[in-house]
Amino acid sequence: MSGSSTSDRPASGDGEQRRPLIVTEDEALLDDLLRLCAAAGAVPEVVHGPAARGTGWDAAPLVLVGDDSATGLGAAARGEGVVLVGRDPDDSGVWRRAVAIGARQVALLPEGEGWLVDRIADAVEGVGRPALTVGVVGGRGGAGASTLACALAVGAARAGRRTMLIDGDPLGGGLDVLLGGERAEGLRWPAFADSRGRVAGQALEEALPELHSLRVLSWDRGDCTAVPPEAMRAVLAAARRRGGVVVVDLPRRLDEPAVEALEQLDLGLLVVPAELRAVAAAHRVASTLGMLLRDLRAVVRGPFGSGLEADEIARLLGIPLAGELPLEPGLSDVLDAGRPPGGAERGPLARFSAEFWARALPETEGVPA
Repeated sequence: MSGSSTSDRPASGDGEQRRPLIVTEDEALLDDLLRLCAAAGAVPEVVHGPAARGTGWDAAPLVLVGDDSATGLGAAARGEGVVLVGRDPDDSGVWRRAVAIGARQVALLPEGEGWLVDRIADAVEGVGRPALTVGVVGGRGGAGASTLACALAVGAARAGRRTMLIDGDPLGGGLDVLLGGERAEGLRWPAFADSRGRVAGQALEEALPELHSLRVLSWDRGDCTAVPPEAMRAVLAAARRRGGVVVVDLPRRLDEPAVEALEQLDLGLLVVPAELRAVAAAHRVASTLGMLLRDLRAVVRGPFGSGLEADEIARLLGIPLAGELPLEPGLSDVLDAGRPPGGAERGPLARFSAEFWARALPETEGVPA
């Protein structure tokens, strides 16, 4: 048989949908590949026989060639993005046939199913540079970590960067409330509690509430106060694959999901009020975080009147200083009115956020759409 078939599913919000191409006449293998594509959130184009070379071969982000069809294809013009899919691990000729069609990789089913799902999803999502992922932790209770996390996310979104804010503190009351969006439509953490393996990044982004030009994954006010560490790992990995900026608000007492989040951070910010007791409490937190996070920096929060300078506080904690954060006048009134922290462009939170991102993000980096 020959010919091709495609789905009528509409293009994604990022533009024309990226469809992998399947080339096989083995019905059982085709069923498996369609199942794996569905698991990766992809709708493929299926081509049989001689039509393989002329139907989307060069344009497809990924070409999956069944071992049954390899012999009749001949040499390929493209070398990247071609995977030969077979079943027999004892077939010594599979790599020779892969080279003949220009395939750089071979997937043997069923053992290679997990790898192949990830490969398909990466191709469909167009994975590029992962998001710069920043975690914010309070040095003591009430340090203002959640407020700073929201302000950082608002500042990144204001600058035009794709931004996702992840609420990692199930007992914090919900970052959607802090952003004035507790009634906004979209999914909260309980909907992702059963997530395992790979979560589609675009589907995650589109499912979350959009507040102040950023996407927010918050806790709700229900009875669910924890998700398994596997869910945290899967969701945060999906957020990072979307690129741009991801900000994570973390609890001071690190449970297993928080440890999973720490392992995916690029850097952490420890918020420490300029008070002696706060510094003593923050020292314990810094010691714990330092064992899990390679880049931890201090944000010293005002008011400043204890005689402790920000540089001295950072030295006592044994970590670099990320900056000083003066007290924001009228912040309580701003939050009570449903406006976000850092929303006032000339306020201390907004200035700190703008200066932080200017240092943390390379000037030459393109701004994600």
